[in-house]
Amino acid sequence: MDILIVGGGGREHAIARSVKKSARAGRIYCAPGNAGISEIAECVDIRPMEFDRLVAFAKEKNIGLTIVGMDDPLVGGIVDAFEKEGLRVFGPDKKAAIIEGSKAFSKDLMKKYNIPTAGYETFDNADDARGYIDGDISYPVVLKADGLALGKGVLICNDREEAHAGISQIMEEKKFGDAGNRLVVEEFLTGREVSVLSFVDGTTIKTMTSAQDHKRAGDGDTGPNTGGMGTFSPSPFYTDEIHNICMKTIYQPTVDAMKAEGRPFRGVLFFGLMLTGKGPKVLEYNARFGDPEAQVVLPRLESDILDIMEACVDGRLDSVDLKFADNAAVCVVVASGGYPGHYEKGKVITGLDYFDGKENEFCFHAGTAFGADGSVVTNGGRVLGITAVGADLKSARSLAYEASGHVSFEGAMKRSDIGKAIDEA
Repeated sequence: MDILIVGGGGREHAIARSVKKSARAGRIYCAPGNAGISEIAECVDIRPMEFDRLVAFAKEKNIGLTIVGMDDPLVGGIVDAFEKEGLRVFGPDKKAAIIEGSKAFSKDLMKKYNIPTAGYETFDNADDARGYIDGDISYPVVLKADGLALGKGVLICNDREEAHAGISQIMEEKKFGDAGNRLVVEEFLTGREVSVLSFVDGTTIKTMTSAQDHKRAGDGDTGPNTGGMGTFSPSPFYTDEIHNICMKTIYQPTVDAMKAEGRPFRGVLFFGLMLTGKGPKVLEYNARFGDPEAQVVLPRLESDILDIMEACVDGRLDSVDLKFADNAAVCVVVASGGYPGHYEKGKVITGLDYFDGKENEFCFHAGTAFGADGSVVTNGGRVLGITAVGADLKSARSLAYEASGHVSFEGAMKRSDIGKAIDEA
């Protein structure tokens, strides 16, 4: 069957590569795609929020399954638009995608159903939030813009002064746009962070292999929050014992809670966890594959991704096996200088041919385009995700960094310590 993928980042490149491996995949289209995705799929010049045009394209091309990679169209109701026209689509509908679209909703859901998470309060205006942080609370404290903010709407404040400044940035200066109309003030948790993605069909949940993201821009987890500067999989800190605890206290209870609320979740449900001294707790939910987590999880997937996605759509996930290779993967993000602040686009990228014919090294394009002369140029903050698969985490990391040295563009930057926690395991 022919496939349409909605999105144009590294996550969608990783999805496209997995789809191409399926024996059931016919032609693959991606809207809008990018320079790297164009080697796998036919890129279509339609924006992810242009639902009517995407639906018309899917009908015209007789698309068998549309896969939505991005959060904005999911939260905006793209699945509803496709299903209304009788089209098969993988991803949660608008009612279910709110689990990512509103942090206040997800926190209230966890409180109602006793799913372990950090203590919190929610505010609709800045003065009430200031009154709360001036009260008897402990620091650091976490401020979260309620809505979607490209993974950047979280501020960790070490004292009242920083918290006051953060409230102003989010709620008054609208640093993250309308995402900051509401604010969640959250207890600061300590421990190991782990990301666990899962496939869900509304009732059944099957988790994928674990991963760990690096959000800060600079080495040593310094600098501003980003959409992610690198990942590794699996996490050596996510043991079978912790998995079993999470399945009983977090994973299945979340799926059951959404169903009980009349919001059955079908698609990929992402759990951002903190492994605290008091057990695993939920930091956040996402309603789709993480980026760049997908770039280390999907290369390790042995099952046919289309079989799994269709089982989610049809409510029969319990009948399929989900298998991952007994290996490891590390992704190093190469970003534009200045990211996540101001950065320039249009820088020519060299060295991409290094990855031609490589079996265990991948260059996932996150923010690229074709220049006027046909060269591949930068077109975003995160430009490339250089992923390597190895027998273990240390060999995968060594290979990923070696491979990342083969690509370059003016102003390129990357962290040098992705996966450093591996040494402490």
